[in-house]
Amino acid sequence: MPPVGQQAGAVLSLSQFQSHTSSDVNGPIMSEPKPSNLSAPNPRSSSDLWDAVILGAGAAGLMTAIVAARRGKRVLLLDHAKKPAEKIRISGGGRCNFTNIGTTEKNFLSHNPRFCISALRTFKPKNFIAMVEAHGIAWHEKTLGQLFCDDSAQQIIDMLLAELRQAGGTLRLETVIKGVEKRGDLFVIETNKGTQQAHSLVVATGGKSIPKMGATGLGYDIAQQFNVPIIPTRAALVPFTFSDAQKSWSDPMAGLSVDARVCVGKKSFREGLLFTHRGLSGPSILQISSYWQEGVPVIIDLAPDANCFDTLTAARQEHPKQDVATILSSILPKRLAKAVCERDHIHGHIAQLGDKALRKLDDAVHRWTVTPIGTEGYRTAEVTLGGVDTKAISSKTMQANETPGLYFIGEVLDVTGHLGGFNFQWAWASGYAAGNAL
Repeated sequence: MPPVGQQAGAVLSLSQFQSHTSSDVNGPIMSEPKPSNLSAPNPRSSSDLWDAVILGAGAAGLMTAIVAARRGKRVLLLDHAKKPAEKIRISGGGRCNFTNIGTTEKNFLSHNPRFCISALRTFKPKNFIAMVEAHGIAWHEKTLGQLFCDDSAQQIIDMLLAELRQAGGTLRLETVIKGVEKRGDLFVIETNKGTQQAHSLVVATGGKSIPKMGATGLGYDIAQQFNVPIIPTRAALVPFTFSDAQKSWSDPMAGLSVDARVCVGKKSFREGLLFTHRGLSGPSILQISSYWQEGVPVIIDLAPDANCFDTLTAARQEHPKQDVATILSSILPKRLAKAVCERDHIHGHIAQLGDKALRKLDDAVHRWTVTPIGTEGYRTAEVTLGGVDTKAISSKTMQANETPGLYFIGEVLDVTGHLGGFNFQWAWASGYAAGNAL
């Protein structure tokens, strides 16, 4: 992890990262424990002065608090939830896909696509891996560079809380933000537990996705209050929903999954596809949902490694009495093969079918075109697309250009990663950038 004061863009090797001693106050996150203020009551009064107040104890907020506290800053981290980092806890099927070793700026969507480059190049996946390994957390790589804990996502949460405790940062939960304003050079934060004042305010409140986990639009409200523009938001990394007519065909396949290539325009992803009672889900669908607009057709190849037409025409010569659905089931799962034949009214022995019918099946398999009626929305979306306009934010510090001391990090910004650990890497990287700037 780059020590504080190192020039932006320069990154330590893993061995260099781990070699810093605990006496290096401006070094990496790991160091000798300082007195813990985690969840401690305010020793002074209901009003206190901090170097920085950070709103949101998720991945980005925790990283900022740790880095800033390690630099000797007096930091207060606030969250309205009963427990911190709930999205970390449920991520990756409970094992937390905490980063992706293939992270580049190309894995993110933004109206300002170069914004994320500086932060991502300063704090890389290997820097977070070093932190994970320093805490003895076992991890493994799945497909496409995705890294997961061997055991539990709770290990990542415990690691971050331990780091915050060692740094001397303060965390207060079940604290509801009632209002924020700037008076002179100070930010005044009104909460249900009193008033706090700070030289800097960091907004790490995330987006609107998964409201049952406590997601709100608070970060966008604060941005608008300080005249920071917002790119319109919508749910992303989210399942598609079908009309009743579409579901009458797809519903019997609920629970069935295939490897598929899914396209919207020129963008495509090849990963798993899952039929659901509502429509379609699975990694390929979640990925393409970030690029989809209402009314736009989605083109799906249900068997990207096969050649349906060649298989059917060969079978017509070699096995003329076989049922077409039986032959198609060599390419697709039996239930899906039967449903495709029934939907397209193609039945009987393969010898009875001409090229026109076989090409129709080839299209159904390799170019299934479907237009969802919508998505499942923020209720199940993994992230929020859009957010605070990054053209109004410094890419090196995450500070608002027109409001000194005001910072935005993580998902609240108009930076949205692909599925597979990229959004966590953005949280770590943007949090690290802000923590070093405070």
